[in-house]
This record gives sequence, structure tokens and C-alpha cells, in this order.
Amino acid sequence: MTSPPQMPRADVDALLAALRPRLHRYCARMVGSVIDGEDVLQDALIKAVEAFASAAPIQNVEAWLFRIAHNTALDFLRRRNRQDALHAPEEVDMMAGELDDIARREIAASSLRTFMRLPVAQRASVILMDVLGCSLQEVCGIMDFSLPAVKAALHRGRTQLRVLAQEPDDAPRPGLSEADRSRLNAYVSHFNAHDFDAVRAMIADDIRLELVNRTRLNGKAEVSRYFTNYSRATDWHLVPGQVEGRPAILVFDPAAPGAAPKSFMLLAWSADKVAAIRDFRHAAYAIDGADWAVDEG
Repeated sequence: MTSPPQMPRADVDALLAALRPRLHRYCARMVGSVIDGEDVLQDALIKAVEAFASAAPIQNVEAWLFRIAHNTALDFLRRRNRQDALHAPEEVDMMAGELDDIARREIAASSLRTFMRLPVAQRASVILMDVLGCSLQEVCGIMDFSLPAVKAALHRGRTQLRVLAQEPDDAPRPGLSEADRSRLNAYVSHFNAHDFDAVRAMIADDIRLELVNRTRLNGKAEVSRYFTNYSRATDWHLVPGQVEGRPAILVFDPAAPGAAPKSFMLLAWSADKVAAIRDFRHAAYAIDGADWAVDEG
């Protein structure tokens, strides 16, 4: 029997671009962070591209990509020494049927912190089936679990999520330090005023920039082009704040007052100079589900 032909590399690249938001949604909920989720996603995509050339013909490229993302997320959790037991102690045949739309929306709206309170197998099965809409058979293939084990994990994960949803989220939200607030306010004020000469004066000569899902630039000369592009755009207004407890710059659309931020930026500092910028402008999917807050100071 002849094997199906391998998908052309150009088609794989197009599929990677189309699936990137869904892959990130999975990775972020597996590791409990939209920021770390992007790191896991990038690592998974590198592995996929490297493996594709030598892989046997892949019948379901999408499932193959999710399997790589799943395993990369597990590797990340192992390195962070926060992984729970992967396999249920026994395999029981529990019902794991389709949820109604209301129940599915409630699960999809659960915070990343809530998902992180589930054991890994329960977390993965619920995210794959109830958030991303995979079938039981697809979940089995991605997780490399038997059908009874997936059903058990899914049943327990759904049950635990319902319990957790009833508990108040009273975790205190840390505020910005005075140093972070001062530096972010200065950067944001110059940026919003289109005073990019003042912004350039704040960055280090060896600055590194990652425009997530687009490009990387190094050094003040290259990064200056980044500011020039912002000076020509009108779809942004910056506000100091936090993302997942980290000092961040929230990017709002002036044409959508009252809306949530559409993306965010992270800055790293060295001796009061901006040493690194990570801008999610072209990775708007990353703000989905993020724990963000405007600085009230």
C-alpha cells in the first residue's frame, strides 16, 4: 500500500501560521502563563520544522503539531519541577461525552491559574477537548493515552473545574514597585507623545528586540526602525500595567474605548536603560486569557 505524499513545506508553513493562535492557547493553559506559553510555542515550532524534513509522511499534520506542542509543554513543566503525575493510577471506563455550549463556554473562560490547579493529564484533556474542540480520538493521539485513561482524566478534570469555579479568587495582586512605575511611566509618556528621540535615549546601545511572530532586531540602529514604524501607526495607546504580575505596557486601541488591551510589551532594564523589548503586537493571541491590570499608582 502506497503511503500518502508528504505535505509540501510551504503548506506546512502556512498551517503553522494558521494554527499558531490555537497552539498558543493550548501551551499557555498547560503552563499557566501566556508569556511562558509563547516560549513553549516557539520551542515547539522549532522542533516541528526540524523534524518535518526527516519525518515519515504525516497523515494528520495538525494532530502531529499538537503532539509536539503537548510534549514540549510537558518538558517545560518538568524543567520547572512543577509537574503532577502524568498517568491516572488506574484506567476506568468513565463517560466523557460532549458538553452543552454553556458548560463548554464556562470551562473555556476559566483562568490560567485555575487550569494550573489541575493535574497535568486532567488539564491537557480538558483543554484539548473543551477549549480547543478536539475529539476523544484526537486527544488520545496527542497525549498518547488510551481511551479509558483520557475519559477518566477528562471526567475528573471537568468535575474539579466545577469545584474550583465556586471558590473565590482572593489572591492579592502585587503592585508595581516605585522603580518600575517610574521607568514605565517615563517610557510610556515619551512613546504616547511620539517623542521617539527621547525613547531612543532610554535604550541601551546593545538593546535586543523581539517583535513576537515577526522578527528580531539587535542594537540601537536596528531597533530605531521599530520606533519609526510605530510613529507611522495610529492604532495604539500605551498604558503602564502588569501582565501575570510582571511589569508590562498594555496596548489599547484608541478607536475602541473601554475595550480590553489588544496586546502588550515587556521591557527588561539594565542600569536604567532598556536592555530588551518583547512586543506582542503581531501576536495578539497572547493576551487571550492573560491576567492583566492597569497600574493604579
